[in-house]
Amino acid sequence: MFLTRFLLRVFLALLSFPFFAKGETPYTTVDIFPAGNKHTHSSSIVQCPNGDLLACWYHGSGERTADDVVVQGARLKKGAKHWGPVFEMADTPDFPDCNPILHIDPEDRLRLFWVSVLANRWECSLLKVKLAEDFQGQGPPIWSWQDIVPLKPGPKFAQTMKQRFEEIKLNTAMWAEYARPYEDLLLKAALDPFKRQTGWMPRTKPLNLPNGRILLPLYSDGFNVSLIAISDDNGDTWRTSQPIIGLGPIQPSLARRRDGTIIAFCRDSGPPPGRVMTSFSHDNGETWNAAQDTTLPNPGSSLDVIVLQDGQWLIVYNDSNKSRDNLTVAISMDEGKTWPLKSRLEPQEDGATSFSYPSVIQSANGTVHISYTCKGARGSRIRHGILQPTQIKAQ
Repeated sequence: MFLTRFLLRVFLALLSFPFFAKGETPYTTVDIFPAGNKHTHSSSIVQCPNGDLLACWYHGSGERTADDVVVQGARLKKGAKHWGPVFEMADTPDFPDCNPILHIDPEDRLRLFWVSVLANRWECSLLKVKLAEDFQGQGPPIWSWQDIVPLKPGPKFAQTMKQRFEEIKLNTAMWAEYARPYEDLLLKAALDPFKRQTGWMPRTKPLNLPNGRILLPLYSDGFNVSLIAISDDNGDTWRTSQPIIGLGPIQPSLARRRDGTIIAFCRDSGPPPGRVMTSFSHDNGETWNAAQDTTLPNPGSSLDVIVLQDGQWLIVYNDSNKSRDNLTVAISMDEGKTWPLKSRLEPQEDGATSFSYPSVIQSANGTVHISYTCKGARGSRIRHGILQPTQIKAQ
């Protein structure tokens, strides 16, 4: 009888510990707000200096063609388990407001970057910014300033595009069947100053460099390329890098190696097979080589990368070249060269079937926070996921 009771206690005690199969990671989630019928997408998350988390996203009856789309946000107070009420962060009446990004600069000022879509066309998007110094109270930030972000890629934009296309031709067998009309069209458009200066959109968080420079990743659906907005005055003014050219490298996410090399990990918006693409900069983001495929799959969806406090790199992405039916995290111990540790975060057993556009940060205590679009039969919402990077297991 004693042995039976002892074994029962051991069994019950073991049930109180989570079990994870090979390749699974202890992972907790909470939806920032309940699922709804309207389109909710493209979130961004930051940790405030006081420990609060702020998140934003866009919400409406569609995307670029829906004039009711606004930027919304919510706050998770430090120590709280549930997010506070949803609040409005930006609205240009009768224009879609999309692709919001939050950033805290080296002076602890909060900025919101987003686009207002003119003529309901992505290529006519206007990049905007709001600034807040008072953003750690209850509810929404108190915005003190708002403006557009004028960008002026110069004549070298077209020259760089032509040069990179020549490099790609020498290294890509599919060029002849895919890219000839694509190249001619883009080179012609690149000579037009108006087309060069409009349609640049954010998607992933800026990167703060050790020298104080801020790099804001941008992309163009019109050109199907990316570039970086560069600020050397804490975000007060911006200029552009040379473009990131390839067979559809868009929505870059940036990470910096110890030797100063910056890598842009890009969504693949080009021909199959879908792969995460990378481009390298050796001059603090000024110029970039031609983007090339990696071995990581990509279904034509945004991804996000961070450098962890211990120097390892973490990427959150869709581990498929066809669909967004999973969300996966991987760890690199050689600064993005290989990703040997990989774990599936989604789907869970809650009926959600699509997971996309992650935004990932590591908080001051080492915890990794991920916000992302979550869709299913119950509708669309933004989900907040929490994990400890040391618990990621190899599959």
